[in-house]
Amino acid sequence: MPSLLIKNLAALVTCDDGDRVLNNTDLYCENGVIRAIGPVLPQSADKTIDGSHLWCYPGLVNTHHHLYQVFSRNLPQVQNLELFDWLTTLYEIWKGLDGEVIRLSTLTGCGELLKHGCTTVFDHHYVFPNRAGDLTGVQFAAAAELGVRFHASRGSMDLSKKDGGLPPDSVVQTVDEIMKDSARCVETYHDASFGSMRQVALAPCSPFSVSSELLRQSAILARQYGVRLHTHLAETKDEERFTLEKFHMRPLEYMASLGWMGPDVWFAHGIHFNEEELRELARTSTGVAHCPISNMKLSSGVAQVPEMLKLGVPVGLAVDGSASNDGSSLMEELRVAYLLHRLRSSAAAPSGYDMLKIATRGSARLLGRTDIGSLEIGKCADFFLVDSRRLELVGGEYDPASVLATVGLRGPVDTTVINGKIVVQDGRLVTVDEDAVAAEARQVCRNYLAKA
Repeated sequence: MPSLLIKNLAALVTCDDGDRVLNNTDLYCENGVIRAIGPVLPQSADKTIDGSHLWCYPGLVNTHHHLYQVFSRNLPQVQNLELFDWLTTLYEIWKGLDGEVIRLSTLTGCGELLKHGCTTVFDHHYVFPNRAGDLTGVQFAAAAELGVRFHASRGSMDLSKKDGGLPPDSVVQTVDEIMKDSARCVETYHDASFGSMRQVALAPCSPFSVSSELLRQSAILARQYGVRLHTHLAETKDEERFTLEKFHMRPLEYMASLGWMGPDVWFAHGIHFNEEELRELARTSTGVAHCPISNMKLSSGVAQVPEMLKLGVPVGLAVDGSASNDGSSLMEELRVAYLLHRLRSSAAAPSGYDMLKIATRGSARLLGRTDIGSLEIGKCADFFLVDSRRLELVGGEYDPASVLATVGLRGPVDTTVINGKIVVQDGRLVTVDEDAVAAEARQVCRNYLAKA
């Protein structure tokens, strides 16, 4: 069984129930699981790392992404648009997605996430052009190349422009087609076991691009298979006006009427909930993926994260799509989220360490995972290491638990470990040829955009 020993860590930030930060301690992993934590452990290992100058953190968990958007970021024609206009413009590009674009955008986006300490990625893929093939399978294969723990969605849309939705006809499907392929994806790819490297959620896109019947049937099917449910909700005032005009209900009430509440449901964004709705989220343990940078770029608003945390709403952190973030770094999201809520809520804002816990334990909870999110004996060996001797961290070493959100980390982490295996070393991907992937991805991206 492969084993890994990190000796004499300067700081081990556990994010456990006791919020322990352990100094001068060892971490021993065997067969992908943490087997021992403590000073001067007696175990020997296949690989040993000197941790005397390293800080160790649980792997970050990304709870909402659109990896295909890596190939449509930083486009000048959408930089100052808000959500509905932004989507309408970009769908004309996204309708050209194919397996090659999906493979390389997944490698690129997940690679960027890995380099910045993220070890588990949930991707909300909902654009399935006609005859594009098994895009979910393509994503899982790319994730396996990298060694990242991957949660895919069988997303969906069934309302095109002619039905009052935003996407073109070529990327929507019927409810029957979607349900059939959703069942296939769960049966083929979902692994609910301890330490699973791949899971599937059902994730219709949003209230303004899917029908009530699709939402209702997705909830029924997800619960038959025991998988989770995800969609965008309460992201913009436009969405709120849409559901009020069409269904005479606010977005959350509309989703609740279709069975979309409970501990197996999490919503992306959750910006425009009122106080009563926040209490209902807490009562039902329905979660929210917080996407601060994307929300800022699209001028969507600021989620009420301090209020959610006070009420007990499950909250995780996410980067959202690379076209509304222009990056794929959950590490950057940590600092932006911390500063954003300090600006808005002053002393009521989450601390730097609170933000780390949102990105680890909180995010793991949204994905229904109890085997990741903290560094404890018996949990998966998912973590990253930061060299505390970096020039940009001088003076920040007195609170390693908070420093990633307060001072921030410029550049990649030093080492990322997933399932006990090193996937990033000295800030570089080790499971793929990073330069070759970048060169191939750049050419495919160029061709893809030229076709649009």
